[in-house]
Amino acid sequence: MGNMLYTAAALIVPLVIAIVFHEVAHGWVARSLGDPTAEEQRRLSLNPVRHVDPIGTVVLPGMLALIKAPVFGWAKPVPVNKWRLRNPRFGMMAVAAAGPGTNFVLAAIGAILLGLLVRGGGQQEVGELMLFAATSLNYFITINIFLAMFNLLPVPPFDGSHIVEGLLPPQAARQYNRLRPFGFPLLLLLLLVIPWLFPELGIVENVVLPPVMWAAEHYYTLARAIAGG
Repeated sequence: MGNMLYTAAALIVPLVIAIVFHEVAHGWVARSLGDPTAEEQRRLSLNPVRHVDPIGTVVLPGMLALIKAPVFGWAKPVPVNKWRLRNPRFGMMAVAAAGPGTNFVLAAIGAILLGLLVRGGGQQEVGELMLFAATSLNYFITINIFLAMFNLLPVPPFDGSHIVEGLLPPQAARQYNRLRPFGFPLLLLLLLVIPWLFPELGIVENVVLPPVMWAAEHYYTLARAIAGG
């Protein structure tokens, strides 16, 4: 129980920061490109309460963790009206990319802080607080990379689907957009049903995790360089 509480305490703050900045980044970029919808609805806030979806952020991830299924969830999406953007096609791509892009930047900040922490710890006795901080920063790096990569999947309603839609020719984009109403059932099919029926086809294990591990190694290389090791 003690280890579980320690892990939860080290994990929750990095997770909340990653999700909140991801969502707010969408709204910030949308506002800069002409759509003030998120600002009008008071969603350009770093207050996590404004971004929590009771089902997607709390209930579903908790249930998936209990049954040892792949854990995923979502925050309350920041509202974006593509038709208020000055250039809807480019604007939606930029707004979608802002979330994962922010997570990549946050992971880099986490790597820098981890390197500085290790560098400072080499000059003094490492205490419990420093170990806890190092654990939290490790989670912070991994969570941000995973959240970025996961959201870049070209499956509605993920950010990657908006990027793909913007890159496709107009006719193909319209056809692709027809998948959007079926996004949630498709998500359940890809992340839960198919891995349950065919464990070797898990999209998280086979599609998301390899690039996450590859990227993480580069971020930890940055941390080691700053630590002087």
